[in-house]
Amino acid sequence: MSRCVSLRVSLPQARQAGSGPVPAVSPSRRPFQALSRHLPPHAGRGAVPVAAGPEEAAPGPLPAPPLPPPPPPWAGRARRGRAGGGAAMKPSGEEPVLLAELKPGRPQRYDWKSSCETWSVAFSPDGAWFAWSQGHCVVKLIPWPLGEAELGCKTSERKSRGSKVETWSRGAAKEKTLECGQIVWGLAFSAWPAPEDGDTDPACAVGLPCLVLATGLNDGQIKVWEVQTGHLLFSLLGHQDVVRDLSFAPNGSPILVSASRDKTLRVWDLSRDGRQVQVLSGHVQWVYCCSISPDCSMLCSAAGEKSALLWSMRSYTLIRRLEGHQSSVVSCDFSPDSALLVTASYDACVIMWDPYTGEQLRTLRHVPLHSMLDSSSEIHTSSLRSVCFSPEGLYLATVADDRLLRIWALELRSPVAFAPMTNGLCCMYFPHGGFIATGTRDGHVQFWTAPRVLSSLKHLCRKALRTFLTTYQVLALPIPRKLKEFLTYRTF
Repeated sequence: MSRCVSLRVSLPQARQAGSGPVPAVSPSRRPFQALSRHLPPHAGRGAVPVAAGPEEAAPGPLPAPPLPPPPPPWAGRARRGRAGGGAAMKPSGEEPVLLAELKPGRPQRYDWKSSCETWSVAFSPDGAWFAWSQGHCVVKLIPWPLGEAELGCKTSERKSRGSKVETWSRGAAKEKTLECGQIVWGLAFSAWPAPEDGDTDPACAVGLPCLVLATGLNDGQIKVWEVQTGHLLFSLLGHQDVVRDLSFAPNGSPILVSASRDKTLRVWDLSRDGRQVQVLSGHVQWVYCCSISPDCSMLCSAAGEKSALLWSMRSYTLIRRLEGHQSSVVSCDFSPDSALLVTASYDACVIMWDPYTGEQLRTLRHVPLHSMLDSSSEIHTSSLRSVCFSPEGLYLATVADDRLLRIWALELRSPVAFAPMTNGLCCMYFPHGGFIATGTRDGHVQFWTAPRVLSSLKHLCRKALRTFLTTYQVLALPIPRKLKEFLTYRTF
């Protein structure tokens, strides 16, 4: 038996999450105060310890966060970037508002270490599905936008009678529960090519592409599921330890990259029955994260090391080692035009790189806004867990151990918004913008509002050009120096 409980703490319009503008927040309702009234009583306590080394050790029991200090000077003001080409309209500094929080209904099994955490969340590329590694070897597949059952305050209970796939209908889409048999660490969606006539695979209708979800498991397996039916398509074997992260090629090709604690990355071709085509070795610690650039030319991997590795997706060879962090790099992501790469580390910094030249363009330092942990704690209160780009490429979201979700504007060095969250582990933007999903050590997933902006024509032109031009190609163009600096993101 499983149960999915949800909590709404915002306006009724939130259920129309897939479209329309984000509802404005009344100045009289500070999000922090709203959250403190509505968060569940157990939200501030510690979580199950992790069956990992010190890199993934969970903090001890944490007290409930106090109300924050008065807003910093930048709150509530319109921002004007130095570049002048980011967004035609800047948000006014409103903090993210918690739209909904989904909680697993299964009791926590303390006999299993690392059993209840939400290590990964994922939206499908078209924004129609949301996947949630709920803990206890379970993945929830939820049609998006969320309906009354998720956004309302009622408890919804779903029963399974021995079936591995549990569904309930809401219109044409069906929510599913995938029983993976092992703790789930990594999730990744991809479109599956349309089968041809004579194809005996019953997972997809002839002529129609379908959606697949890859799940990285605790025993080193990768299970690939067809989303609409819940059928298991492949079980990929090869890794010798936890599959920590997964990344599909963004161009829709059936190429999957997996990152594992066995210190390797592996490349799989699902069009060839899940054949393993390459093993990438070079890390000396557990590999935490992998990300393929949107133009499918590069792969970045982050391990428990002070550097990230950049690989060629054409030759599967190492391009360069990105060195600059002072502690383990744990997360990485490319900008939508592939022109920027960000890495997040336990040193409380995000470094923005030019992946083509290896140059460090900017460092974003996570300074604690107020003391939440005892100063004697061995865990750095601002150690980062996750970083991701917004779909239009103007913002970053980060989750850190100081229990704050931060949103950064690309051209600024301090966050434009932040919100309190407990024991955050991962974050991901909705593909069409406006929302962020975060996962926690308690097995919860939270949905937050995010800035919606109208990109300027200058930024749209830069994004279009950088989609097919490398930094070296831009620098070789017969154009003014200032224009080259803008196109290569040197005008911060």
